[in-house]
Amino acid sequence: MAVIVTPTTIIEQPTSQPVERRNGVGYRSPQPTYQPRWDAPDHGRYVSKEEYWAKWYEAEPSYEWNNGYLEAKPMPNLIQLRLYHWFSILLHQYVQTYGNADLLFLETGFSMIVPDPEKPNTLKEVTRKPDIAAIRHDNKVRWQEHERSYHGICDLCVEALSDSDKGEVDRDVKIKKSEYEFAGVQEYYILDPSNQHMHFYQRTATGAYIEMQPDADGVIRSQILPGFQFRRRDLKRLPSLEELALDPVYQGYVLLRYQAAAQKAEQERQRAEQEQQRAEQERQRAEQERQRAEQEQQRAERFAALLREMGVDVDQA
Repeated sequence: MAVIVTPTTIIEQPTSQPVERRNGVGYRSPQPTYQPRWDAPDHGRYVSKEEYWAKWYEAEPSYEWNNGYLEAKPMPNLIQLRLYHWFSILLHQYVQTYGNADLLFLETGFSMIVPDPEKPNTLKEVTRKPDIAAIRHDNKVRWQEHERSYHGICDLCVEALSDSDKGEVDRDVKIKKSEYEFAGVQEYYILDPSNQHMHFYQRTATGAYIEMQPDADGVIRSQILPGFQFRRRDLKRLPSLEELALDPVYQGYVLLRYQAAAQKAEQERQRAEQEQQRAEQERQRAEQERQRAEQEQQRAERFAALLREMGVDVDQA
């Protein structure tokens, strides 16, 4: 391996890379070019699949594996992290309510066999660690409780866009999109706070991704996770869960206990208000009865006074 000297140095082909035999002649596969990273010094290192799982899969910083090469997972900035956390909490609320899927995050990977763009008409193996992924409980490969990786194909993958350089953008927007599409990931979401590369893809029966279209209110509805829906403009606002729980778009799965408590509190408020109204009505009726009795008393006193004027001894009557 060449020693990294400056930020513009390209990591050279490691001498440990296997050599293929073609017609008896040694042939080295083209190597992807990797710019060195100060935060991930082994980015671009060639390691075997066995070495990756034994040493690098759980290493810090976190690396994915691309057909023999380590690829560092880039670090997000603050605004990207906020969007990622908001969306992950939203998915967590959904899974808590529906109980139909498991979620994996950041450090958990799964492997795929995908086309090799460096070698047309051939396939390669990659291990990706999506920022968020969902595995439905009816997926033919269940994620076992004690496994630190997933051995099937995730149903939904979400990547928070890495945009430190064009290569990172292309990895999420182009490379991973094509890999997930080919491998059979049914939905792929790219979260981008700038909205420049925000995409939500759904896989058709022919195996091709198409853009998921929002309805007139801007709501996008997942097909692979029935009932999971979100308003696209909320990805900019990032409203609180308490606000979402009172929004018809999210009421089906966000903070159901909070909704129940809020509904109960509202019912109690209405009941107290009705009791107060009844008490006020009773007070008004009592006041009306008092006024009627007072009027009757006054009428009787006037009649008695009239009789006295006429010489009638009212007290003897």
